[in-house]
Amino acid sequence: MIWEYLTTVDHKKIAHLYLVAGTMFFVIGGIEAMLIRIQLAKPDNDFLSAGLYNEIMTMHGTTMIFLAAMPLLFAFMNAVVPLQIGARDVAFPFLNSLGFWLFLLGGIFLNLSWFMGGAPDAGWTSYASLSLLSPGHGIDFYALGLQISGAGTLISGINFLVTIINMRAPGMTYMRMPLFTWTTFVASALILFAFPPLTIGLFFMIFDRMFESNFFVHTMGGNTIIWEHLFWIFGHPEVYILVLPAFGLFSEIFATFCRKRLFGYSSMVFATILIGFLGFMVWAHHMFTTGLGPTANAIFSVATMAIAVPTGMKIFNWLMTMWGGSIRITTPMLYALGFIPSFVAGGVTGIMQASAPLDYQLHDSYFIVAHFHYVIVGGVVLALFASAHYYWPIMFNQMLNETLGKITFWFFFIGFHLTFFFQHFLGLMGMPRRIFTFLPNQGLDFFNLLSTIGAFMMAIGVTLLVINVIITAIKGEKAGQDPWGDGRTLEWAVPVPTPFYNFKQTPLVRGLDPYWIEKMEGNKEGMVYAEPLSDIHMPNNSILPFIISLGLFISAFGAMYHQETTWGLYVLIGGIGLSVLAMIIRSLKDDHGYHIHKEDLMDDKGGNV
Repeated sequence: MIWEYLTTVDHKKIAHLYLVAGTMFFVIGGIEAMLIRIQLAKPDNDFLSAGLYNEIMTMHGTTMIFLAAMPLLFAFMNAVVPLQIGARDVAFPFLNSLGFWLFLLGGIFLNLSWFMGGAPDAGWTSYASLSLLSPGHGIDFYALGLQISGAGTLISGINFLVTIINMRAPGMTYMRMPLFTWTTFVASALILFAFPPLTIGLFFMIFDRMFESNFFVHTMGGNTIIWEHLFWIFGHPEVYILVLPAFGLFSEIFATFCRKRLFGYSSMVFATILIGFLGFMVWAHHMFTTGLGPTANAIFSVATMAIAVPTGMKIFNWLMTMWGGSIRITTPMLYALGFIPSFVAGGVTGIMQASAPLDYQLHDSYFIVAHFHYVIVGGVVLALFASAHYYWPIMFNQMLNETLGKITFWFFFIGFHLTFFFQHFLGLMGMPRRIFTFLPNQGLDFFNLLSTIGAFMMAIGVTLLVINVIITAIKGEKAGQDPWGDGRTLEWAVPVPTPFYNFKQTPLVRGLDPYWIEKMEGNKEGMVYAEPLSDIHMPNNSILPFIISLGLFISAFGAMYHQETTWGLYVLIGGIGLSVLAMIIRSLKDDHGYHIHKEDLMDDKGGNV
């Protein structure tokens, strides 16, 4: 079993790996969040020291964005997108595996900092002035860990782009693709363009810290602000890399549980593309206080206001989908209903920040903390929880308990608003971000206590979800095909449990919502086929992606310790050598995969002939 998952190139198993690893990091990030809220529950608290608080705060943000939200979205992309477009796998199964192992080992490397001299402590944005002066190896863990993990994300993004462009079933035109496939497509394009600036910035950071290259040291001719530009040219599209797939997931949920086609499909597609395009034109609204001047501030203000238009279009389309729909209030639908007001609140406070003079007042206050948590938790985390319930039958052939799911929702949803709604007022009252304690009698005590109570409610919600998963796994009741009864897209037409080759025959797509069309016409199988039954070509499993990633993981330790130890350089060269050796083996090995013969497919009762 372990060897199977170490070597797998099957997108469905890689989805399981992303789900497990992402959940692990989500729990770690959640524990860090709880420690932050315990420290801020009362004035003059000494639960955490200032230095440790900085480390926990930095690791919370970094873990949640890079190691929890991204991979959990990749879990659903891997599980669903190839099925939605009628493909047997992703375009590059080997690279799919490599992307996962790079992400996981990069994340483990980053978290090993806790046990090896201290975690990074310069905030999740790691601004150059703070990070260059940070003692110890914390920032080195940050830069090297994110570099390895980011390479995995970049590989995965390219893989999904090629898969969606090249591997759609006959009849699956771009304007027939499900919304989740569209948002995955645009998010993958954003990854392709947004991650290179981060990669460059991290390289500069590594060279500044390890080789004193002075890219960011202004006294030596460098420029401190360039780090902020490089980071936010990545960092703002990153928000949409996370939120767009969440929009896609909710679009699927609204259509299924309103039992009608998504309202304004074409406008939803163009709004998605427009958000992706405008997402690259707003990064400097994070930098209004750096003194860019009135012209730059005005340009980025206007762009930031403009990006609200396509987002607003989506909100109205979801509302119009519900209007006149035959709505079923399932657990995924509850999350979808809770998402709309939550995300709108996050969006509205974002538009407030588009005004540079107001941003100047609110910047680095708890108002900003409230704003981005409303966007990320109110958008992305609610989508992840909704999709866990919605797509669990496809991923594991089981249904999560609906009653427990609804209890989970109310704990998490009420806790979320209790935690972050009052932080807007804390910010307006002048409470700065990133402080580890505050003085009594400033009027901040009560709202901070409410925030901490809310955080505990969210923690109870997450715990209930884990309990739900465990109970479901123990019971082992099978869900069967199309368990919600109203599935519209191809992933619900696949036999359950899904065969490792997905489709015996490539489906023919005859319109938007292809499975719904076949159901309405009384096609019991749910698919019309574009080809006769024939042999299927499949890729072989490989341990090489894990070895390539392991080599880079080992070499990162050598890079970090090469100046202060004799063995550092040997470890660096040895690790890179291991990766290069695995790459050479991959290049020289003539691996043509294998074929599943037509006769075996006819004997297989799990599918459709």
